[in-house]
Formats: sequence, C-alpha cells, structure tokens
Amino acid sequence: MIIVLKPNQSQEKVDGFMKKLTSSYDVQVNTWVGAHSTVLGLIGDTTAIDDEYIAAQDVVDSVRRVQEPYKKANRKFHPEDTVITLPGGQQIGGGALAFIAGPCSVESEEQICGIAERVKASGAQFLRGGAFKPRTSPYAFQGMKAEGLELLSKAKKKTGLPIVTEIMSIDHLPLFDDVDIIQVGARNMQNFELLKQLGKLRKPILLKRGLANTMEELLMSAEYIMAEGNEQVILCERGIRTYETMTRNTLDISAVPVLKRLSHLPVIVDPSHASGINWLIEPLALSAAAIGADGLIIEVHNDPSHALCDGAQSITPDQFDALASKVGRLWDTVRAL
Repeated sequence: MIIVLKPNQSQEKVDGFMKKLTSSYDVQVNTWVGAHSTVLGLIGDTTAIDDEYIAAQDVVDSVRRVQEPYKKANRKFHPEDTVITLPGGQQIGGGALAFIAGPCSVESEEQICGIAERVKASGAQFLRGGAFKPRTSPYAFQGMKAEGLELLSKAKKKTGLPIVTEIMSIDHLPLFDDVDIIQVGARNMQNFELLKQLGKLRKPILLKRGLANTMEELLMSAEYIMAEGNEQVILCERGIRTYETMTRNTLDISAVPVLKRLSHLPVIVDPSHASGINWLIEPLALSAAAIGADGLIIEVHNDPSHALCDGAQSITPDQFDALASKVGRLWDTVRAL
C-alpha cells in the first residue's frame, strides 16, 4: 500500500501517523521524502487496513493499493487450483466439467425425484432445486421452504445426487444440515453477516456474482467466507445487469478466464439466469465450456410451461440430455487442444 501525505505537514504529525500505523497493523513503513510531498510505503499484510479510514486522516492526500485486497482467494498466494471434493467423490474443478441440474423451485416429491433421476441419467453430478426463493414480487411463489428441503433430501436418497440449494437467511442454517453445497444468490452476494456465518461451516459454498457487481467485489465476498476458515468456495458467473433488454441479463463470459487468472477458486456458469430464455441456454453453455468453466448450473423442469418459477428459462430433461452430450463433446475437444 502506498500513502501520499499532504504537503507541508509537521514532522511531529508524520511521526505520529507512522507510529499509529505500525502499532495498529502488522506492517513496516518505508518513507520517501520528495520536494513537495512525502510518500509512505507499507510492507506486510495490509488486508485489515481500511483504505477509506486511512484516506480520512488529516495528513493523508491519497491512498493506493499495490496488491489486491483479497489474499486467501488470490492465485498469487495459492498457485494451484482449488478442487472441491464431496464425500461421495463428486468434484468441481480439477479438469472435469461438473453439471448441476434441476428445477428452479421444488414443487412436489414426484417432480423433484423425477427430474433428479432424469438429469442423473444424462450425466449430472449434482441436483439443484430451490426451497427458499428470492423473488422480485412479494406476490410470486416464494418456494416450499423447509418442506422443499425435505423433498430434496428424498431425491438425494433416491438418486445419490448431492444437493445444491440457496440460503436466504442466517436463521435458516439449522435446516441446511443435509444440503451438500449451499448457494448464495446474486441478491445476497454482499450480505456480509451471512457470508461470515457460512465461513464458519465446513461445507462448500456456491457464491453467485451480484447483478451489478464487479469481479473484484465477487472475490472480496469470497474473501469474507474464506477469512472465517471455510476455503471451499465456488464462484458463479450468472450474468450482470446491462442496458441490453433482449435478454434477462448479459452473460459476462470474459469473467471465467479473468476470475481463473486472479483466483484459484473454481468458476462455474449459470446460462439459465444469464439469458432468461430457454433456447439460449445451449449456446451459452457451449461458450462457457469452450472458455474453460469448471461447471454449469442449469435449470431443468419436466413441464416448463407450468412451472411455478422461471419456466421461460428452464429446459426439459430431453433438452438437457442433448445439451449435456453436446457440451461434453466440446469440452473433450477443447481439453485435447
């Protein structure tokens, strides 16, 4: 971190500020005195230093970080890729393409168990399904909640597929004991109290990028989880809000290689929420596989036209079967190049 001091500061003020830095943080301070200003270079772990707090000090003119503020998620400090491995042997990362598939929302035992069997037969390694649903309208279907989680557990017992489902509140944590991967949705990406609590768990967290958040903000949210001791984080690019109205969101496909360059964490793509249109899911999924995503999370419904939630962005089990086959062949081709 580099701190430029305001000109004409007394030596007493400068010495006092430097003493405060070394006593409050685990850093060393190097000083360069120029003709018009003094520059301080902080060496050490500057993670805990609040840029805005430093910038607000009377003697400070400007603050600039030399390194990224995220340390645990940073590839510089963890060159090897992180691979998320579940007790059943299923993996996300490590050179294989993971498929997470299932309905937007759990609607009945017959529905979720039937879809689970179909997607497993097509190659899915994980079952997704919403029990708690964040909806823009308070009048829209909000999910089956605890009952939905029970039905997901039944589908898990029947098929052996690990469960991936979204959490909405810290208060719901006791209900998620049987959930294998806890999803943090786009709207909760910066719910920092929730992230800190999830950091105390020892199970994988699937963290979705917010609708209007930068990649660095996504990595900083991952850092909140990892700083509490849980380093099993999966990043998910699910489209961001832009001026384009033809699609629900705009898939930032460049986020995949950028995030994988900046971080060691696995990166998956959600083409369902990115587009909001079922016929766009396949080309976006192919793009994600071609560019090196570690997995795909796709909404699959047995009867999309009658789905209680997001039917327009869901594909049928038959369509998922064709997609998984095509994406798998592309993945193998790209890996062979």
